[in-house]
Parts: sequence; C-alpha cells; structure tokens
Amino acid sequence: MADPVLSLKDVELTLQGNAGPVAILRGVSLDVHRGETLGLVGPSGSGKSSLLMLMGGLERATGGTVQALGQDLTALDEDALARFRRGRMGVVFQSFYLIPTMTALENVATPLELAGQGDVFDRAATELRAVGLGARMNHYPAQMSGGEQQRVALARATAPRPAILLADEPTGNLDGASGKVIMDLLFDLRDRHDATLVLVTHAAELTARCDRVLHLRDGRIEGESSHRKPASRSASGTAI
Repeated sequence: MADPVLSLKDVELTLQGNAGPVAILRGVSLDVHRGETLGLVGPSGSGKSSLLMLMGGLERATGGTVQALGQDLTALDEDALARFRRGRMGVVFQSFYLIPTMTALENVATPLELAGQGDVFDRAATELRAVGLGARMNHYPAQMSGGEQQRVALARATAPRPAILLADEPTGNLDGASGKVIMDLLFDLRDRHDATLVLVTHAAELTARCDRVLHLRDGRIEGESSHRKPASRSASGTAI
C-alpha cells in the first residue's frame, strides 16, 4: 500500500484552562490514504474538531507527530505551516469565514493569488460555476444566503486543487435542503480534484458516504467502522 497522505502517531493535545491543564487528545494514532474519505464523529468535547485542526497544522500537537504528504508538521513554525498548506490543503469550516468586503469571485481568487498561481480570476470563476454560483460571482457575502456562502467557501477551499480537503461540520449552520446540496457538492469536488477528504460531522447522511468512520470519546479513538472501500487508483490518480 502507498504511504499515507496523513499519518498521526501517539498524538497528544493538552491545553491550559483556568483550572489547569486539560487533555483534549490522548495518544491518537491513525493513517489516512490517498483517495480515502474519513469521517470523525463523537459527542461534543470528544476532540474530533481538534484532531482535524491538528491534521491541517492549524493546531499544534503537544506530543507525538503529525505528518501530511510526507512532511512532519510538528517540526514547522507558523510561517512554514502556512506555506506548506498553500495549495496542498483546503479547509471548510462550519462558519464560512468569507471576507465581507470582497465579492464571491475575489474570495475564491485570493488563495490562488497567494499561492502564486496564474489566471486566478478565470480559475475562480470556473470553481464558482462548479458550485452553481455562476450568476452570483459579483455578489458580496451579505447579499447571499447561508447555503450560497458555504458554496463560496467550498469553491475557495478547492480552487487550488488541494491533495487534502478538511471539513469541520460543513452543513452544521444550514437547513436540511441547503445541507443536502453542500453534501453533494463536497463529494463531487472531492472526486473532481482527486482529493483525500476528512470531515467532522454529526450528520448520518454524511458519515454513510465515508469510506471509514472513527468514533472519538474523551480524546481517544473509541472505535472504527467501514462503509465502503475507496476506489482503486492507477498511478496517474485515475479511479479504476
């Protein structure tokens, strides 16, 4: 089997609280392989969102190692982490975190420009059309519904064609109909960009579409369930 895209070994995360240190993650080890979709589930406070943030280098482990695409994230400083994520990782949050003074097109073009890629507005427009917002490119976030804003966030995360896509409760702030649209788009974008997807969710419809689901409790992996095997891929990355 090929080397994992993400590899965590004995990961610990302890944060300082008002009453002293609080253990968020306790000795978590796992591998995620190319093309796999992994769901992280568990009760509130189980550590699933913190685990996702560690995978993206957005939180720093206090013990153990976190490797992404062969790079030890625990050895990088904040600037190096930001450079590493650029173009390699896309992150979608429950809150949309769009820049309110920028149009949808500008929001999606920004990470492409930061990554030094060319034709940023043409590529941003292509991504917005892919999520059904071809007619909303010049609208500002305040002029859009929650579902439309999350579509912009999805387009922004996937525009650089990242190898890893991380999603933290991507449908948590949406109504049922909008959430269903986002679910379908998330998996479509995963397939279109040949990305590995890791997501935190409480939605049974999302976990049912994952290849593997990890169940967390009290900062540990309590169990694992498999729903389907990822498609085999040729050396070129094409599903076979």
